[in-house]
Amino acid sequence: MLYPTPLLCRAAPARLLLGPGCSRWLSLSCPRQVVMPAWVINRYGQNNVLRLANNMVLPFIRLPNEVIIRVHAASLNPIDVNMRSGYGAAALNIRRDPLKIKTTGNEFPLILGRDVSGVVMECGLSVSCFKPGDEVWAAIPPWKQGTLSEFVVASGNEVSLKPKGLSHTEAAALPYVGLTAWSAMNQTGGLNQNNCAGKRILIVGASGGVGTFAIQLMKAWGAHVTAVCSQDAKSLVTKLGADDVIDYKSGDTEEQLKLLPLFDFILDNVGGSTEKWALHFLKRWSGATYVTLVTPFLLNMDRLGVADGMLQTGITMSTKAVKHLCKGVHYRWAFFTPSGIFLDEIAELVNSGKWWNGERVGVKPVESRT
Repeated sequence: MLYPTPLLCRAAPARLLLGPGCSRWLSLSCPRQVVMPAWVINRYGQNNVLRLANNMVLPFIRLPNEVIIRVHAASLNPIDVNMRSGYGAAALNIRRDPLKIKTTGNEFPLILGRDVSGVVMECGLSVSCFKPGDEVWAAIPPWKQGTLSEFVVASGNEVSLKPKGLSHTEAAALPYVGLTAWSAMNQTGGLNQNNCAGKRILIVGASGGVGTFAIQLMKAWGAHVTAVCSQDAKSLVTKLGADDVIDYKSGDTEEQLKLLPLFDFILDNVGGSTEKWALHFLKRWSGATYVTLVTPFLLNMDRLGVADGMLQTGITMSTKAVKHLCKGVHYRWAFFTPSGIFLDEIAELVNSGKWWNGERVGVKPVESRT
């Protein structure tokens, strides 16, 4: 049986002599660490670097605002595949060890996985919003050990109570993509439930995890949504609420968009050549905003080093922002942001019934095994 805290193995009692005719029996204890299974990598590479380790040290609380979660379900995102290959290692290692005290490669063995749905096992002294036994969900930042394990440690401000209407399996599919979309639309783009009514939103790459979340979020906030995806995903995005669907495989996407009114906001999940034409479909001099999730931030640091990479990133971002601002539109980058507060708001939408679930399209949820 695994326990969430280190155990003590008790040694034979010993007698402590305090003086003539006076002694006391003491129990001497030595700390023993408990282990757990986890999927880890010991070096960067392809799928062959993954291995199931049964002797990973059980995580423990280091800070008073942390909680230990027993993982009931976890999910994979593209970032996990990219991190397996070393994507973002330069920046993430700086975040893990800002003073460079540890040796190179000390991040290994590295546990991947960002999403988690599970049960709180133990809380730090300053955690007041959760207690052992609470069902929670979270997205763990990429610089921390991940969720493809039996237990994971998270900061209390990264955790939220799991929506009651979702199983652990369903809940584990949502936090990372949900927080990424929320960061792009709300934190970076400035959209919220009070200013979205009647706005026209274009989502490029609408059938992926972030895109499907963004559709539902915008519809819950009253916006008009146009989704760009392939024909085979049209049924899905329509059921999620998309008002117009553009099939990028059936013809020139630009020509199809020219038949529609201009947009107030564009979320780009694709990047590349999309950026060259997408901004032409924004309303000029009206506060319209283009937000992309495909940025060179981590790649620049991997390729050029942290200092030169950050400098190059800053130059690129500022140049593009000024260039498009002169044309009457806002150009911005967005990134995943771990936040229990944002997950609370997402959970409210799910619990209120304003969110898609598998039964609406005939998908039977599969419960995870614990």
